[in-house]
Amino acid sequence: MSPIFDCRDEAQLLSGMRHARQAIGRGELVVIPTDTVYGVAADAFSATAVQRLLDAKGRTRQMPPPVLVAGIATLRALVAEVPEPVERLVEEFWPGGLTIVLPAQPSLSWDLGETRGTVAVRMPAHRIALELLEETGPLAVSSANRTGMAAAIAPEDAEDMLGDSVAVYLGDGMSTDGIASTIVDATSLVGGSKPVVRVLREGAVSRERLREVLGDLLEPDPDEPSTS
Repeated sequence: MSPIFDCRDEAQLLSGMRHARQAIGRGELVVIPTDTVYGVAADAFSATAVQRLLDAKGRTRQMPPPVLVAGIATLRALVAEVPEPVERLVEEFWPGGLTIVLPAQPSLSWDLGETRGTVAVRMPAHRIALELLEETGPLAVSSANRTGMAAAIAPEDAEDMLGDSVAVYLGDGMSTDGIASTIVDATSLVGGSKPVVRVLREGAVSRERLREVLGDLLEPDPDEPSTS
C-alpha cells in the first residue's frame, strides 16, 4: 500500500518530500496538496509518466493535464509568448487559483496528450507544492480523483480513488475550500485576429475579478446580450 505522509509533522514532511522527489524521478505519480484541491502529479517531460496519470484518472489523451510551475520564469520557458494582459493576470492572481491556457513553446519535447499546441499553466499558492516544483521542475497535475468523481479534498479521498496507481501521498489536512481553479483560454492574445480571453471553467477566481483586470478583453458574461 502506498504511504501517506502527514506533512503537518516536520519529520514526515522531510521524509515525504524525499520520497516524492524520488518517485517523480522514476516516472511515478505523487498526490500533492494545493491551494485548491489535492492534485495527482507526474513529470511533465516524461510521456510515460503523463500516460500513467491519464490512466489513473481514467482519462483519454483528449483531456491533457495542466502543468504546475514554481513561478513566472518557468511560465516564460513553457509558452510561446506571455502577452501583456496575461502579465496582468499573473501579477494579480499568481500564486493562486487561476490556470491560463497559452500556445506552448514549439521547441519543447514533451507529450501531454492532444493539446493542439497549447499548454494550461498555473502557479499554486501552497508551500508544499511550490517546494516540490522548485526541486522537480514543471509537473503535469490534475485533480486527484477518478474522472467523473468529486475532487479529493483530503489525501484519504485521493487514496480511496487512486490507490496504488500513486506511489506517494503528501497530506496537509483538508483543502481550505475545495474549489478547483478557474481556467481561462488566452491563446487568441498571441497572434489572434480577434483577441479575447474565454473562461473554460469557473472556479476559485470569479468572472468579476477577471473583468477587473482584463476589462473588455474578457468574453461577455453568459447572461449578457451579444453585441455582434
